[in-house]
Amino acid sequence: MPIEVHRAEVQALTAAGAQLVDVLPEQQFEEEHLPGAINIPLGLLDRLAPGLQRDRGIIVYCYDYQ
Repeated sequence: MPIEVHRAEVQALTAAGAQLVDVLPEQQFEEEHLPGAINIPLGLLDRLAPGLQRDRGIIVYCYDYQ
């Protein structure tokens, strides 16, 4: 179940081993993303999400300037 987390929580979760997933298209990801994030574009998330480690937390985010 998705929940909203804030900066301090993201920092604590990633320090504890959570995976940080940016769902923007690859070009936008290359231009700017959070340190340590991996890119799985939203259109590929269903297909590629099984590759994530289920025993670790998963933080999915999208930052769009619009």
